[in-house]
Amino acid sequence: MNGTKTHNRKKIVTVFFCIACAMVFLAGRLVYLMVFQSEFYSAKAKDLHERERDIKAARGKILDINGKVLASNRSVCTISVIHSQVKEPEQVIQALSEELGMEEETVRKRVEKVSSIERIKSNVSKETGDRIRDRKLAGVKVDEDYKRYYLYDSLASKVLGFTGGDNQGIIGLEVVYDKKMMGTNGKILTLTDARGVELADAGERRLNPADGNNLRISLDYNIQMYAQQAAEKVMQAKEADSVSVIIMKPSNGEVMAMVNLPEFNLNEPYELPEGTSYANQEEKQNLLNQMWRNGCINDTYEPGSTFKVITASAALEAGVVSLSDNFYCPGYKIVEDRKIRCARTSGHGAQDFVHGLENSCNPVFIELGMRLGTDQYYKYFKQFGLLSKTNIDLPGEARTIMHEKKNIGQVELATISFGQSFQITPVQLATTISSLINGGKRIIPHFGVQIEDQEGNPVEVFSYEPTAQIVSDKTSGTMRSLLEKVVSEGGGNKAYIEGYQIGGKTATSQTLPRSAHRYISSFMCFAPADDPQVLCLVIINNPTGVYYGGTIAAPVAKEIFLNILPYLGIEKDPSVVEKERQEKEQKAQEQE
Repeated sequence: MNGTKTHNRKKIVTVFFCIACAMVFLAGRLVYLMVFQSEFYSAKAKDLHERERDIKAARGKILDINGKVLASNRSVCTISVIHSQVKEPEQVIQALSEELGMEEETVRKRVEKVSSIERIKSNVSKETGDRIRDRKLAGVKVDEDYKRYYLYDSLASKVLGFTGGDNQGIIGLEVVYDKKMMGTNGKILTLTDARGVELADAGERRLNPADGNNLRISLDYNIQMYAQQAAEKVMQAKEADSVSVIIMKPSNGEVMAMVNLPEFNLNEPYELPEGTSYANQEEKQNLLNQMWRNGCINDTYEPGSTFKVITASAALEAGVVSLSDNFYCPGYKIVEDRKIRCARTSGHGAQDFVHGLENSCNPVFIELGMRLGTDQYYKYFKQFGLLSKTNIDLPGEARTIMHEKKNIGQVELATISFGQSFQITPVQLATTISSLINGGKRIIPHFGVQIEDQEGNPVEVFSYEPTAQIVSDKTSGTMRSLLEKVVSEGGGNKAYIEGYQIGGKTATSQTLPRSAHRYISSFMCFAPADDPQVLCLVIINNPTGVYYGGTIAAPVAKEIFLNILPYLGIEKDPSVVEKERQEKEQKAQEQE
C-alpha cells in the first residue's frame, strides 16, 4: 500500500513539474512575443485591417529637342465607393449619377456590389471631383489621378502615340519608352475594423508617389509644323489619300520631323473622323487601328526612281560604271521577252551616266543592274542594310519585301534596278540614302535623345553609333555631286532654291493593280549638297490630276526647305550666290 502511495505521489509531482515547465515556457514565449516581437506582430495585425488605395504618379513629359513640352498631364480624379462604409446608398447613387453624368442603373450596380473598393469612374475632371468631395458622402472616395494631355492635339500624333486609361502607352513613343516615363504609384493606407469600416480616429498614412522621368526627343516642334503645313496644303490641293514627310539628319539619324497625314487628335484617340460609319465594335476597332498606323514605319511601297540612288551607288562602288560611260535610250529596253519602257517613251537618245541620272532614264539603270548581276546586286542590298529593319525606336516597323535571290531572274533584276517589283518602308529609304550621302556610314534613325529628371538633368543619354561603312567616302561624294545636278540641271529643278546647293531625286511609281491607275509621287532632297545636314523625303499617295513626283512632290520639299534651312542656320553658299549673279548678268547681256 505504501508503495502505491509513493508511486502516485511521484506521478503527481511529475505532472505538476511538467505543468510548471509548460507555464514557464508559455510565459517566456509570451514575453518574447510581446517584448521582442511586438513591432512585427503589431504590423501584421495592422495589415489585416489596413485598406490601401493608389495615389497615381505623374507620367514623365515628352519634350522636343528644344525643351518644348509636347505631352504632359492634367489633374483628374478617380471616384470609388467602399460598400461597407456607405450609409445612405440612395443618396450616393443619386449624387454620383448627377455629378458624373452616368446612368443611375449603372451607378447602382457598382455602389451595391459587395467588394472592398469599387471604381465608379476614372478620368473625372478635378472640378467634378472637388464637388463630390464637398458633399462628404460616407463611403465615397475621391482620389487624385492624372490624364495624359497633348498640347498640340494632332501634331506628330502617330509618332508620339497615346496612353490608355491606366496611363500606359498604347502606340508610338509612349509605348516604346513606357517604363522610362512611368513613375511609381503611392498609396493611401487607412485602418478598418473587422467589418471593413474605417476607424474614425485612426487617420490615414500616405506613401507619396515618385513621378516618372521626362523623355527628350529629336523631333523639332517648328520643323514638324513647317512640314505638316506644307503636307496639308498639297494633300488638299491634290485630293490625295495620304501624305508622308520624313526630315532627318543624315549624319546621325536624328529624326527632326515625321508627318503622316491624315493625323488624328491625340486627346480624343478613339474618335473616328466625322462621317465614318461601321457595323460593329470589331469593325470600329479595325478602323481605329488603321487611323493610328504610322505609314512611314508600318507600311511599305514601291519607291520608284528614288531607289535609283541605291542602284547608282552600288554600281559606282562595284566599279561597273564611270561618269563618262555612254548609254543609248530609244524609249525602252528589251529584257528577255519583256519590253520595259522608259518614262520618256520617245527616248533620251545618247547620254552619259551623269545625264542618265539627271533624266532618271530607266534603260540606263536596267543596264546598271545587268552589269552588277543578281549575286553582286543582292550583296549590296544586304551591305546597305536594306534586308534588315532600321531599328528605329517606334513599334511595328515593317521589313523590306524583296524577292528571294533564287527567284530574281533578268526581268526582276531589271525592274528592281529602277525601283519597282519590290516594296520598302519610307523610313528605310530615307535611312539608306542618308547613309549613302553622309560619307557611307549606315545610321540608325531615332527619336529618343535622353531621359531627364524633373529638373532637366540627364538620367540616361542614348547612343546610336553607325553600324557599318556601306560605301567608300569617294562613292558617297560622287553621289552627292550627281544628285546636286539632278536639282540644278535635271528633273528635280522644281526644288531648286537660289543660293543653295541641293541634291535630290524624283520618283513616280504605280501601285498594284496597274489597271487602277493609282500613283505615288515622291521626292527626296538634302542640303547642303556638299555637306548634308538635313534630308527630306516627301511621299504623296494617289494624287488627282498631275501625279509626277518632280511636278507635285518637289515643290513641297522646296517649301519646307525655304522655311527650315534658315531656321537651322544653314546659310546660302557665297560661291553659289556669286555664280548665279554672274549667270543673270550674262543672260541680261545676251538679251540686249
